[in-house]
Amino acid sequence: MPRVVVVLLLVLVAVAVAEVIRRRTARPAPVRTGTIAPGQLDRADFARPDADWLVVLFSSETCLSCLGAWEKVELLESGTVAVERVSFQADRERHERYGVDAVPLVLVADVEGVVRATFVGPPSAADLWASLAELRSPGSVPDGCDHHASAPDTA
Repeated sequence: MPRVVVVLLLVLVAVAVAEVIRRRTARPAPVRTGTIAPGQLDRADFARPDADWLVVLFSSETCLSCLGAWEKVELLESGTVAVERVSFQADRERHERYGVDAVPLVLVADVEGVVRATFVGPPSAADLWASLAELRSPGSVPDGCDHHASAPDTA
């Protein structure tokens, strides 16, 4: 009987170790559906993955327009909106993982990581804020407002 208990304990330890190893292995990059920007983000790769919305700026430390874009993006931080800046120099791995090769690139993703708005180049504050407002509460931006957010090209 004691041998059976020891064997069961060893099996449980082996299963626990296998689970820890599985969780630590690299996750595959999300499938890239767009030609300009990714259409899906793995929210575990970014700040506050449980927030309803994520606004992420892919940038470079040598890009002056990236600094201006960050000044607009960081103001969107709230209880339901996470924001993050991903600098090429500090985090080349995420730029490569998501196939980002032009900056500034601002993505607005929902809680599932689906990119719902894309801004290639520095967005205007009005366009960025109106886009997020419309995504959070459809119909909140009057018809005819010209904001330039778009879903990624899926061609």
